[in-house]
Amino acid sequence: MEKLKMRSRDSTKENIEQIGNLFPNVIIEVKDEKGDITHAIDFELLKQELSSEIVEGSKERYQLTWPGKREAVLMANTPTNKTLRPVKEDSLNWEDTQNIYIEGDNLEVLKLLQETYLNKIKFIYIDPPYNTGKDFIYKDKFVLDKDEYAKKIGQIDREGNRLFQNTEYNGRYHSDWLTMIYPRLKLARNLLSEDGVILISIDDNEEYNLRRICNDIFGERNFITNFIWRKSKGSGNDSKYIMVETEYILLYAKNIENVKFNNQPVDIDDGKFKYKDEYYKERGGYNLEKLDRGSKGYVESLDFGIEAPDGTLVFPNNRSRQFNDGWRWMWSKAKVEWGIKNGYIVVKKGQDGKWNVYNKVYAKVDNEGNKITRTKLYRNHIGFEENILNIQANFEMKRLFSKAYFSFPKPTTLLKHLMSMFYLNDEIILDFFSGSATTAHAVMELNVEDGGNRKYIMVQLPEACDEKSEAYKAGFKDIAEIGKERIHRAGKKIKEETGAEIDYGFRVYRVDSSNMKDVYYRPDELNQDMLDQLESNIKEDRTSLDLLTQVMLEAGLELSLPIETKELYGKEVHFVAGDSLVACFDEDVDDELVKEIAKIKPLKVVFRDNFFKSCPDRINLEEIFKAISPSTEIKVL
Repeated sequence: MEKLKMRSRDSTKENIEQIGNLFPNVIIEVKDEKGDITHAIDFELLKQELSSEIVEGSKERYQLTWPGKREAVLMANTPTNKTLRPVKEDSLNWEDTQNIYIEGDNLEVLKLLQETYLNKIKFIYIDPPYNTGKDFIYKDKFVLDKDEYAKKIGQIDREGNRLFQNTEYNGRYHSDWLTMIYPRLKLARNLLSEDGVILISIDDNEEYNLRRICNDIFGERNFITNFIWRKSKGSGNDSKYIMVETEYILLYAKNIENVKFNNQPVDIDDGKFKYKDEYYKERGGYNLEKLDRGSKGYVESLDFGIEAPDGTLVFPNNRSRQFNDGWRWMWSKAKVEWGIKNGYIVVKKGQDGKWNVYNKVYAKVDNEGNKITRTKLYRNHIGFEENILNIQANFEMKRLFSKAYFSFPKPTTLLKHLMSMFYLNDEIILDFFSGSATTAHAVMELNVEDGGNRKYIMVQLPEACDEKSEAYKAGFKDIAEIGKERIHRAGKKIKEETGAEIDYGFRVYRVDSSNMKDVYYRPDELNQDMLDQLESNIKEDRTSLDLLTQVMLEAGLELSLPIETKELYGKEVHFVAGDSLVACFDEDVDDELVKEIAKIKPLKVVFRDNFFKSCPDRINLEEIFKAISPSTEIKVL
């Protein structure tokens, strides 16, 4: 029987263990800040292990660095003791929905999701602060109480963490932004599936730096494209020198070789395949493509004569004989003979009177005669033809709220266009800078339009609304409140207009301190005075659903899984996804209840360590499961 850690993964410790398995000699013992002995890496030895030459000193190399990069890496690797607490009163259709809305610092949230959603997210879209000098995006390393904050000018989140504006006059203007975005992207990569992609909106302020950071995290080979989005058509005047009509959307893959685009079929009757073939109608129309090339490199075996209608031999580049001028046929002699026999080759004169050899490019078959569905690639520019404009986003907000309570939202048409590029019929869509929740709105609309079953996870810092803003006057205290209300209203409107039966609900969770008291993590610091006062290692204001959520996160169970609560022998027992996890956090648990739960044969079972009716009941726990359900994994808090 094991005790749950009740904290996020310790990436640094795991990395050290993996390196130690490969190179045991680089593991050393050091004292941590408490004076305890722990393991660390001797990086000089590790560098030598990974080099075929003697490593002496530093060498110049191409890399991305800035003041604060080490801090950013440490931020990503450091585990968190925080947890997510369910907020059922803000949720919609809690029991049935598979959508998630999380309030809190997305860095903490991404850490908390590492175990549960590792390699499970196929599509991530984020619209992070652009670092324009006006964004409230950074947390100070201290917390202000309400009274103190009232005397100051600034912004705070729900927990009292003060946010500050990263103005361009700050000496660390770019460095602070890089330090903020780096650990979040590093953690996000862990969540991507092997065929997953991430799309990141950005403007000119940090596009260059963001591209370099993504190369550093995802690998330059996994860069797919940098979409140019035409967000407006000559309207607005937000630039001093040039009217800016475009923004960017960087697209990176977890592994580019596994990415599959949902390319749209080409309309084969739109006139593109302009020639008709009376003898092979089943192949569809066709175009002609010259069979010779001068840019592929000369190959002697591909330089031969093809007979023209007048009996003369035609060689590549309209030559009358074979010799190396760099030109050759694209097909082998055997394939040319097959093409002539089966109607794939055409030899005819050009305007200059010379014979040219063409192969037919059919609409419905390839050059091997196999049936195909032709598709067209997506373009690297958006909005030029699709008419996806930012002004549409304001109209969408006004349709729901009467006023545009959110600055610079993205239009749902943009998100639907991006999601439609990939096969996402029942995948999870993650947006950890969700803002006004455009992504959630777009997911619902797209599910109605194509019958999909996509789910979403939205994450938003409860950044306070300016007291002078229309949103604040309308009763919205922070951005998270706007996002949740938008999902409510958008879902209601979509259902009224379409009658579609899709998932309009969402479960709300909020980042909070751990459910466990400090002594749970540092039992060695416990003394007799503390023992006298201590009745439980769990905080008094926490519910069984709070505990269940933290257990689910550590057990790697998705937050959207169905949860059923039953009463057994007078105790409250939670069932997650049937028998995937069974948990009871009540006091006075006895053998009868344990036997009843064991009969269900759950995959995992969790109890509170010190809440058994008696010591024998606690001791018998493992023996009962060994006898009735030996494969059940037993954990205690």
